[in-house]
Amino acid sequence: MSEIAPPRPVVLVTGLSGAGKASILRTLEDLGFETVDNPPLTILEELVCDGVTPIAIGVDARSRGFEAAEVLAALQHLRARSDIAVSLVFATAEDAVLLRRFSETRRRHPLTPGGPLGSRVADGIAREAALLAPLAEAADLVIDTSDLPLPDLRRMIERRFRPAGPAGLDIAILSFGYPHGLPREADLVFDMRFLRNPHYDPVLRPQTGKDPDVAAFIEADDSFEPFWTRMTGLLDLLLPRYLAEGKKYLTIAVGCTGGKHRSVLVAERLAAHLKPQGWRVEVIHRELAAPARNAGAEHSHAGREALATSS
Repeated sequence: MSEIAPPRPVVLVTGLSGAGKASILRTLEDLGFETVDNPPLTILEELVCDGVTPIAIGVDARSRGFEAAEVLAALQHLRARSDIAVSLVFATAEDAVLLRRFSETRRRHPLTPGGPLGSRVADGIAREAALLAPLAEAADLVIDTSDLPLPDLRRMIERRFRPAGPAGLDIAILSFGYPHGLPREADLVFDMRFLRNPHYDPVLRPQTGKDPDVAAFIEADDSFEPFWTRMTGLLDLLLPRYLAEGKKYLTIAVGCTGGKHRSVLVAERLAAHLKPQGWRVEVIHRELAAPARNAGAEHSHAGREALATSS
């Protein structure tokens, strides 16, 4: 008796111009997906149904007569098929970040009215956000690239859409600083700001949670071990249940004030706790990946330096 082939992956990639759709499509192409950017909506279902390989299709407001309702209707039809597995990915970023990216590249926003370059980029961003809002609501994965370096974006897409390997749960442990925003992809969030802050020690301040002296300082806090015991106990209970329920991806976010000391130490320790149990774990230190942004980040909310990803 022949085995039934698994559903063919189909990924629709949409989102705001300048938020990284092209980078997502390139990553999917590297993973073996056939990629098509911005085809006419009238042939969307035909493109999917005629293929035999995984396919990723970029869909955005550049299409003539674009209507989010048409995309959602096509998505509903495709999801009714048992031979394909459809995902909708939505790329977004903060308005200020998008404005900066368009200014740096001197590109015109596709929904900007006529006039001098960049004169109405903000209007185009607002118009596009309103036009695509229904797709953002329906997305299976929303990725905010405001503070997301390109390598981390690629890893996120690879972890989610790489060809199927052994069944299991892929866990990303992400350290971050609260001044730069809560990670939108987080499933679980742990706040480390109750622990003593190494920032106030001038010797420890330039170091990170990866350094032994910083680790010793944090772990000497009377609250650390009771917290650690309870957190790992909770995760040891939850992770097998998530796996049993069919969850494939989990992002555990660990935050502190600057994303440099306490959150980094706990993220590293958590990975060391989970890996020997056989869990597939990746550690990402968001703020350490953007050192220019983090000068004085422990107590400053000054400018966010995100690595711009092309639209």
